[in-house]
Amino acid sequence: MATPSNTFLTYDQIGRREDLGNFVYMVSPTRTPFRNGIPRTIATGRLHEWQIDSLASAAQNRVLEGDDATTDAVTATTRLSNTCQISDKVARVSGTSQAVQVAGRRNELAYQVVKKSKEMNRDMENDLLANAIEAAGNTTNARGLGGLPTWITTNTSNGTSGSDGSLGNTARTDGTQRSFTETLLKSVLKQCYDSGGDPECIMVGSFNKQKLSGFTGNATREVQAADNKLYAAISVYQSDFGELEVITNRFMRARDCLVLEKRMFAVAYLRPIRMVRLAKTGDSERRQIITEFTMEVRNEASSGAVWDLTTS
Repeated sequence: MATPSNTFLTYDQIGRREDLGNFVYMVSPTRTPFRNGIPRTIATGRLHEWQIDSLASAAQNRVLEGDDATTDAVTATTRLSNTCQISDKVARVSGTSQAVQVAGRRNELAYQVVKKSKEMNRDMENDLLANAIEAAGNTTNARGLGGLPTWITTNTSNGTSGSDGSLGNTARTDGTQRSFTETLLKSVLKQCYDSGGDPECIMVGSFNKQKLSGFTGNATREVQAADNKLYAAISVYQSDFGELEVITNRFMRARDCLVLEKRMFAVAYLRPIRMVRLAKTGDSERRQIITEFTMEVRNEASSGAVWDLTTS
């Protein structure tokens, strides 16, 4: 078949309007389950400090009738600290960009501010969960907080040659990676219980979430005829010491499995997240999203970690 003679086609047409949808679609993840799942508190100085304590071990406690009281030993609290770091994102848009009509948003600067705010949230989650040590900072080096892997030391399982960090100022040494097994997880859960912790959350990356869903403790799979669905994943892990919610986190290290009592961690803000209008220096406008924060590890012995897991 051939096109009939003198038929005017779109290939020759001048002035056709573009077909551009009035939406901007974004697939980049923004969920930050660790930062959003732990408490918030206030920092009042560049170095944020807090204290931890523990009870004496339980022991047989018998005294003689009528005997004089014997003074028990007293131990001091332990003082810990973490440095507040400054994080920011800056959006800059020219005057022309603000004036022209664009699809998917009415105001280019407002759109970029929202986008940078989401990027800030992702960066904060990444820093809280990074194996990065505390940095006091100076005039040429930025301050930095000690990330979670540098704190958890009491209840851990390491691969060969792996070793724990210390108090936010010593990074953990990664060891030989090994497959995530239920035996490794149960070992850390027992350690947490014996240390007095009551973790309620298991946090893993995508690969090890699928490994966890294959644990023998979840070997029975059920097909619900009513909705024609096969339930093959674990969202709650029933352990010997209680139920733990299983959470997948895109911004943690994929080789880590965190077992967390979330109330024992907090984000401490010296300056909460806010937007600042920066001085106009030409034909453009700038907005700064800025915060100053650190992580308060109220007692790392409440939680634990299975380190050095394979990721593929």
